[in-house]
This record gives sequence, structure tokens and C-alpha cells, in this order.
Amino acid sequence: MQTKVTHLVTGGAGFIGSNLVATLLARADARVVVLDSLTYAGNLDNLEGLPGDRFRFVHGDICDAPLVRRLYAEEKPDVVFNLAAESHVDRSIDGPRAFVETNVRGTFELLEAARAHLKDGGSERFRFVHVSTDEVFGSLGASGFFTERTAYQPSSPYSATKAAADHLARAYHHTFGVPTLVTNCSNNYGPRQFPEKLIPLMILNALEGKPLPVYGDGLNVRDWLYVDDHCAALALVAERGTPGETYVVGGRNEWTNIEIVRHVCKVLDELRPDPAGPRERLITYVKDRPGHDRRYAIDPSKIAAELGFSPAVDFATGIRRTVEWYLAHRRWCERIATGGYRRERLGLEVQP
Repeated sequence: MQTKVTHLVTGGAGFIGSNLVATLLARADARVVVLDSLTYAGNLDNLEGLPGDRFRFVHGDICDAPLVRRLYAEEKPDVVFNLAAESHVDRSIDGPRAFVETNVRGTFELLEAARAHLKDGGSERFRFVHVSTDEVFGSLGASGFFTERTAYQPSSPYSATKAAADHLARAYHHTFGVPTLVTNCSNNYGPRQFPEKLIPLMILNALEGKPLPVYGDGLNVRDWLYVDDHCAALALVAERGTPGETYVVGGRNEWTNIEIVRHVCKVLDELRPDPAGPRERLITYVKDRPGHDRRYAIDPSKIAAELGFSPAVDFATGIRRTVEWYLAHRRWCERIATGGYRRERLGLEVQP
């Protein structure tokens, strides 16, 4: 009889989390427990159709220490993937307190519960994978790449709280022996991404003939990673990674924001032509956001050499798949809109 591997995925009803759940459940030996507080970006629609005998959803907050400890005791997870986070830079400018609570305090509660779990006889193969961002490294110039040795220099409340959580995860390994692993990924894109982020926002606005807001001069550069590739990397880190280590995960796909927007317009014009003309006409340059980092780029040589990771989805294919998903799931988009987010501009001004 095949032994089930139990995974606890925090934030599993969100964008990356729900795609990770699907990746894990594709393996017959996997059981997945999702803990999610279902804030604006968490959506139970993202978890439809999963096998009930190998999947459990728990509605709750990672800051709820008694709940987190009870879940460890009940489920005895072999692997914890911590993806629960406030994750949008613009929202962190408008309201940083929630980012400190979830990203720092929430990670602390999960790590404390993991420490207690191990003392109580947790699995020898237990791993705690803390999923972070390349934004903790700050901004790059025109050349160079982030690596696992890059010094931290966060620029926003979001990236600062993620940096703090990264340090906690490493400290719990070095101080208490919790087998933590930290990943820092580049910008993800793909199905089920909340439409406050660049690519889905552009897709949905373009479909409705609304302005396509591009911050500043549009020349900020990001390294883009298709979400399924990121999830494959996370599974590899949990299975083969060395506790205490960090792995940066990137797609080797650098594009300026304006290039991304134009590419989305091109694919939409092909798949769903607009009688009013090419959608590039909708591009509108707007005031840049405070502290907008100029360039991110990752050198994923370590995870490639040590764990054999290589992105499988090229950018043109990934963008087309993403656009096709949003075209085929307009009901999902409409349900997101009824939750209160109307694709308005966020993070325009620093609040006192």
C-alpha cells in the first residue's frame, strides 16, 4: 500500500497556492490540506473539482495560534508550504499593518507550531518550505542578477515584511533545528491570478475597452515565471532541497512592463478582435507608484544544478495560455468583481 504524503498549504485558495495544490494532487500518493482565511485574493472557486478523499479545506488565519497548532496535531503534515501572505505592493502602501500581521506574525505562528510539532514526534521527513519573493533584494541596475547570496534591500512595506519572514524561517532552522527551506521567486503569471496584478488587469480591462494603466515610463523590468513552473520548482525543493538552504526561482524571461502590455494586446487582438481597433490604443501612462523598483532578474543556476529544475513553459506559450484561461472563465472574473475589487488604482499615495 502506497504511503500518503500529507502537505499543508497555507494560502492554498490563492493564485500560486491553488495551482500548487493541483500540482501536488496530480501525484497519487499526495494528500493536501489547505489553510486559508479567504481574504479578497482567496477564492474557493480556485479549488473546485479536487479529489475529496485526498483534499481538505480549513477556513482560518495563520495568525490563529491555537488553530495552527491543532491543525499540525490533527494532520501531522510531512511538508508545509507557506504561501499565505499579503502580496500586493500597492496595497502595502495604502495599508501596511495587515502585511506585518500576516507576513511576519503569521509566519512566526507557523514556525512555532512546526517547532512544537517536531518536539511531539513529527515526521523525520518533515520540511517547511517558506515561499517568498525576489522583491526582498530591492532593485537591480541595467545588468546583473539576484542570487541566493544577494543582500536584502527591500523597498516597500510588502517586501520588508517578506524579508522579515525569510529571516525568521532561517533563524528557526539555525536556532531550533526546524528543517526550513526558503524560496524567492520572480513574478508569476498564469490562470487564477487576482486581477490587481499587471497581466490579468490588462486582459480584463482590454476586453472591456477600459484604459490600460502603465506606471511611469513603462520601462520597469521584471523576470516572469509561469505559475506551473514555479509550482514544479516548489515540489522539487520540498522533495530534494537541503534544509537551511535558499533557492531563487526564475524564468529567465525579462520584459519591460510596456512590452508585457503590448504582448497581451497582440494576443487578445488575435483571439478576440475588437471592432474598435487594436487594443494598444487603450494604453495610458499614469503616475508611477512610490518606491517602484526599476528591475528584477534572477539567476536560477543553483536550483538548476542541484535539483534539476528548468522552466518548461516559454513566455509566448504562457501568455497565450493565460489569456485563453481568462477568456474561458469570465464567470470567475465576474465573481471576483462582486467581492468588492473593481480594478481601481491602488497605492497611488503614501498614507500618513
